[in-house]
Amino acid sequence: MIPVVDFTTYGLELKREEVDPNTLKLLADQICDAFKDVGFVYLKHHGITKSFIDNIFSISKDFFEKPVDVKQRYARSLDVTNNHGWVALEREKLNPERPAADLKEAYNFQLVDNKQSLPLDILPDFHSVFSGFYMQCQELAYRVMDLMCMGLDINKDYFRECHHLIGKKGNPTTLRSLYYPPLTNGVKPGQVRCGEHSDYGTVTLLFQDDIGGLEVKPSNRDYVPAVPIQDTVLVNLGDLMQRWTADQLGATKHRVLIPEEELKRNQGRQSLAFFVHPDDHVMIECLDKSNKYEPISSIDYLNMRFSVTY
Repeated sequence: MIPVVDFTTYGLELKREEVDPNTLKLLADQICDAFKDVGFVYLKHHGITKSFIDNIFSISKDFFEKPVDVKQRYARSLDVTNNHGWVALEREKLNPERPAADLKEAYNFQLVDNKQSLPLDILPDFHSVFSGFYMQCQELAYRVMDLMCMGLDINKDYFRECHHLIGKKGNPTTLRSLYYPPLTNGVKPGQVRCGEHSDYGTVTLLFQDDIGGLEVKPSNRDYVPAVPIQDTVLVNLGDLMQRWTADQLGATKHRVLIPEEELKRNQGRQSLAFFVHPDDHVMIECLDKSNKYEPISSIDYLNMRFSVTY
């Protein structure tokens, strides 16, 4: 259902300036076709090494297994405009119609102005591991957006220019490490690990462990499993990109339910999501000039969505 696309011709092992754009047209079409049909695509041979991914999963697990009172020292503030730090279990409810909050924890990492929420006293390598992974994801996201520009037949650098402050002040792009603890205690009626939702921004890169549980819902179809495929990254679009493209490309709802198998219920699940957003000041106007959606600034849209989630 979700296509697997070989990213070799634009993987991170290659320098961007050495890649012939004429060799990328097929790849651009494959990715845009996936976003039009399903809203998700697996990329293999993307160029982020397994050891890099394993390392950030490991240090994340070390953090999440600390006592709550320790993690609380690095908590995300209640200010919706500040999206850095630890988010406690049952703090979020991504589907407001669910009767209970989500059974997950998270640590949100932004590359700028984050020293106060970093657990460097207990995990000295935390910043170097997270910042290194953030920068790898940043370049991979840029390359995905380059291909989207080709597929949409717009200026090849358009999305890069609208996201050029990633990792700097004025852009809210966030690396989020997620932890779904073992379900050894009771689960409330209607409670899930992550409620049904679509992402808020433009592009999301998702790295899963082998536990699985993610389901996606292409338009007018039932939910289908997005099973973990080794050495791939799962890429999807957010609502802001759907709005920007006047529904030409779609943001797909997804969720993480409670596993039916007892073995998986008793195991923790981890994932890493790189949520890409345009620079704060960018006005999101329909690329086809249709005015299907009213113009809105990137940061105003994000804050509107955060106010519902928290």
